[in-house]
Amino acid sequence: MYIDWSNIETVLLDMDGTLLDLHFDSHFWLDHLPQVYAQKHQLSDEEVQQIMMPLFENHAGTLNWYCVEFWSDALGLDIMQHKQEVSHKIGYRPAAQGFLQRCREQVDDLRLITNAHREVLNLKIEHTKLDQYFDQMVCSHELGAPKEQLEFWSSLHSMQGFDPDSTLFIDDSETVLDAAHAFGIGHIFSIAEPDSQRERAQASKFPMLTSFTSAQEAPLKQR
Repeated sequence: MYIDWSNIETVLLDMDGTLLDLHFDSHFWLDHLPQVYAQKHQLSDEEVQQIMMPLFENHAGTLNWYCVEFWSDALGLDIMQHKQEVSHKIGYRPAAQGFLQRCREQVDDLRLITNAHREVLNLKIEHTKLDQYFDQMVCSHELGAPKEQLEFWSSLHSMQGFDPDSTLFIDDSETVLDAAHAFGIGHIFSIAEPDSQRERAQASKFPMLTSFTSAQEAPLKQR
């Protein structure tokens, strides 16, 4: 799957599941945090699931879902402290750094746009030095809406304009990609394997990048 660099002026990239292995986040929310909660309250795994799953379902796709303070208050746990405990699992997806360098060479407007809370972004920068590649790093909390909502895209455009037709956006979330498509982003790709340890839950209606290596091999534009 090739990227047509000749028609791209702006690149917008997701972080978790796109540039970074989603395994850290999956492990934290599905394994580590439930164990911490169970130990604190002396509950069984089943009892913890009965408490957590409704919360997850009710807040999915909202800013609360990505908010460190919300989950700390809702669960009575220091979310950032417990993220630090498994932060050794934070890492790039294969060939992501090479792809970032290719983006850096091809466009003058390269932005990270993430639903991650700024504290979580800072933790991941600490482990990956991800910030070295980007002109701008935007957290959805600071725009008042998650990427799943058109309000995010309007606010992003108002903050610093870009031409949607000549913009490349890559993300592993289908609902986020749907919102980007509705806004008019011209070049949209999904990720075939966002989590190195789990199979992707569903296929995407958008072209799926199986590897950043093939994206790096795409024909370059003349600059």
